[in-house]
Amino acid sequence: MSSTPTDEAVGKPPGKGWLTSVLWTVRLLAFFVVMLAGDVVAQYGRMWVARQAPAGSADWMLIGACLVLAALLVGLYVVIVRWTEQRLARELAPGAGYAAAGTVFGLALFSTVFGLLYLIGVVRWQGVSAHSDVGPALAASIIAAVGEELAFRGVLFRMVTERFGTATALVVSAVVFGLLHGLNPGATIVSTAAIAIEAGLLLGAAYALTRNLWFPIGLHLGWNFTEGGIFGTSVSGSTDGHGIFSVSLAGPRLLTGSAFGPEASLVAIAVGLAAAVVLIVLAVRRGSWISMESARTSAR
Repeated sequence: MSSTPTDEAVGKPPGKGWLTSVLWTVRLLAFFVVMLAGDVVAQYGRMWVARQAPAGSADWMLIGACLVLAALLVGLYVVIVRWTEQRLARELAPGAGYAAAGTVFGLALFSTVFGLLYLIGVVRWQGVSAHSDVGPALAASIIAAVGEELAFRGVLFRMVTERFGTATALVVSAVVFGLLHGLNPGATIVSTAAIAIEAGLLLGAAYALTRNLWFPIGLHLGWNFTEGGIFGTSVSGSTDGHGIFSVSLAGPRLLTGSAFGPEASLVAIAVGLAAAVVLIVLAVRRGSWISMESARTSAR
């Protein structure tokens, strides 16, 4: 992959003028809302399948249904890009390597969070779970990763980058990502800030580095699945049952994350922010960081 973003990978920005700015804003908001709505519909679809699936094959049916729903979301994104931007969605070019690397990275990051929480006495190890809900946790992680990354990084981050540069896009997408997660069960001001900092910045930086959505999708999936599917704790205020391992958290709310889950802890914020800084440095060195001046020049 070229280290310099192309118009196809980033999306060719519109020109200047108040009318073009208005049209660009309308297109951004419409595209973003459509993809968010698609994510919500997919989440309800996942829950419907979970209730309807027969015992014995429920996990496989649920995972299969979520893969189909995720594929439909990807298809929706590709069609809208083709229709409104007259280009191929190069940011969704086949990237199994990116997806795998992102998943492993996400798994490693949240395993680090649990390791640090264990060392300071917040996590209590209780062994392997007698029954784990890996299937529901994986299904939820697939939909959340694909749906949210298409909306927040594929639409919001990418399009703001086109016009205002990477730094502005990083801040805007992270803030909106945090605020919308503030609607989740158990959300607090701290959890909202935590999601914006540790996840919003991290996932935006992951896309900025690669210009391929499969890397942040994999990272998001690995992060969520490790938190809920492996360790069985709440993920952004919701839980899908028991993880592979049985753990409990006890201590100050700023370390446990309380009902929202450990991603609202100071430890998760520190780990996510540190990883984001590393990715940002790599993106700058690789030449995939777009300054506001460059974005404005491209828009002329």
